[in-house]
Amino acid sequence: MPRRLIDGLRNLSVCAIPLLLSGCVGTAGITPRTTPAAVEHWVGDAAIAQAQVAAHWPREQWWRGYGDRQLDQWVERAVRDSPSLATAAARIRQAEALAGSAEASEALQVQGRARLERHDWPADQFYGPGELAGARTWDNQAGLGFSYALDLWGRERASTARALSLAQRSVAQARQAQLELTHNVVRAYVQLSLHFAQREVAEAHLAQQAQLLELARHRLQGGLGTQLEVSQAQTALPDLHRQLDALDERIALDRNQLAALAGQGPAAGATLQRPHLRPGPALALPGRLPAQLLGQRPDVVAARWNVAAQARGLEAAQAAFYPNVDLLGSLGYMATGGGLLTFLAGKKLAYDVGPAVSLPLFDGGRLRGQLGVAAADYDLAVAAYDDTLIQALNSISNQLIRRESLARQTQLAGQGLASAQRTCDLAEQAYRRGLADYSSVLQAQTQLFAQQRIAQNLQAAELLAYAGLATALGGGLGAGDEVPGRAELAAPPLPASLAVFGR
Repeated sequence: MPRRLIDGLRNLSVCAIPLLLSGCVGTAGITPRTTPAAVEHWVGDAAIAQAQVAAHWPREQWWRGYGDRQLDQWVERAVRDSPSLATAAARIRQAEALAGSAEASEALQVQGRARLERHDWPADQFYGPGELAGARTWDNQAGLGFSYALDLWGRERASTARALSLAQRSVAQARQAQLELTHNVVRAYVQLSLHFAQREVAEAHLAQQAQLLELARHRLQGGLGTQLEVSQAQTALPDLHRQLDALDERIALDRNQLAALAGQGPAAGATLQRPHLRPGPALALPGRLPAQLLGQRPDVVAARWNVAAQARGLEAAQAAFYPNVDLLGSLGYMATGGGLLTFLAGKKLAYDVGPAVSLPLFDGGRLRGQLGVAAADYDLAVAAYDDTLIQALNSISNQLIRRESLARQTQLAGQGLASAQRTCDLAEQAYRRGLADYSSVLQAQTQLFAQQRIAQNLQAAELLAYAGLATALGGGLGAGDEVPGRAELAAPPLPASLAVFGR
């Protein structure tokens, strides 16, 4: 339709508002109360400011940095078979279909219709139809109906934009689901590795305790030891066996958890072998973190698209207060009486075309209620976006602080482990030579295995810290350029005409 005609119809509908409505339905007092904060507003953390700056983000398959082929295969299986990702994919298809349905409302709508009716007239001399008595006639029609929403105030366009933004949000949410899934798989795999390492220490402790028991018996037989030393050595064995059983249980539970995360049954988890993880490569904080974070964290991207969607929903709710103008038309053939195909004759052609205008006068507050819901939805989306952004930056800061702390703890734990190992070796040598009693060996062993457990826990914590920082930085699943800008997030201003004529 020519632009001049559209502008004329828009002006005509504006003039109709004060004449027909006189302020009966208005939007006064219904506006959003919040605006999205700029990402730079939340940045000021010392850990982020002091972090090493580099020009890269985590690669998409960041877990390959552990160098464990079994982990790589398990993550690939989880991404392929997990029900949670299948759910996310279905939601994407659902959102895309809804967006296509909304977009279709902007296009020309054409409906075909046809009706064929045959009349058998009765031959009744008192109540019969006269000349039609006993006759058979047809009352038929067929045609096409046309409708086109002129959308002078952009309601349909805003609805379509909202649906498209929600589809984009679904895509980002699917990426977030994948990021969380891979992180959970890595966490469970690291726990499996830790429990295998702890079991190895428990086995070594058991073997050493069995040797000491044998030594205590030999010393007793040789007249150098006492029955108390033999009893002390025997007492520790049941508890060590209990620790091995408990670790076997944890390993079995870890395998079941990994199987469930990968969308598999427990039998699949039973095939998992002991992990062989190496420390992940150091992740340096990328430059221009605040601005780039918008395209790298899927949850931030999803929250941003949600704000854009609710802004367009608010725009559509405002446009509902304006007159709605549709262009309607029909083209068809019709005939009453005659034969079956008489209505298809050229002289039976009929058509009509013209605008249809609808204007809300009194609706009991329905439109105001819908606008109020849209304004509240926008405020909720903004609050959720701000909270997501704050949590994202806090997560990065927390992981950086934890990484630096773990580096210092690991260094100190290494020194403590070396010292405990020397003390244990010296205590065992002294006991074998009869220079020390058994209690000194037990004390040295207790310190050694405690330091070994501390070292194992710190190693697992470092592996998890790499996964945590990679996840906090988006895990390489960013949305790139597909992020709404500041203008798309802003709430539409209240039209002056509605502010003047509304109440």
